[in-house]
Amino acid sequence: MAIEKPSAPSPADSPVKRPTFEIDGARCTGLAAFYAELDRSLGLADWGHNLDAFNDILRGGFGTPAGGFVLRWARAREARTHLGYPATVAHLEAKVLRCHPSNVAFVQADLEAARRGEGQTLFEIVLEILAVHGPGGHSQGDGIDLELSW
Repeated sequence: MAIEKPSAPSPADSPVKRPTFEIDGARCTGLAAFYAELDRSLGLADWGHNLDAFNDILRGGFGTPAGGFVLRWARAREARTHLGYPATVAHLEAKVLRCHPSNVAFVQADLEAARRGEGQTLFEIVLEILAVHGPGGHSQGDGIDLELSW
């Protein structure tokens, strides 16, 4: 009979109170505005302002607390609208021009889907990235808790 080794507690399980930061969905009028809102709330320095860099800063050490934090997203409904299909199409149109040639077909397929109102929106992509670093995500040890306020 195998004995399961207990997993290490995540920062979210720690009795130490983690800092809380709030972003305002009304200010997230596009992807660049979302990044600016993160800068304002978290007090971030230059971090690249792209989705890969966003994923990286959630790990800590790029100006974000290494022990994790709570991100409160007020007026998330407004951000969902602003980061919907029109913004996703614009993002993918720019991305297809600068991505590696081996990725052009994949980005083009995502772009065509977004033009039809299908596939993930930028808002959903951002939520998915946050979920990776939160409870149940494969990087949950980063201790990012998202609180959405609609």
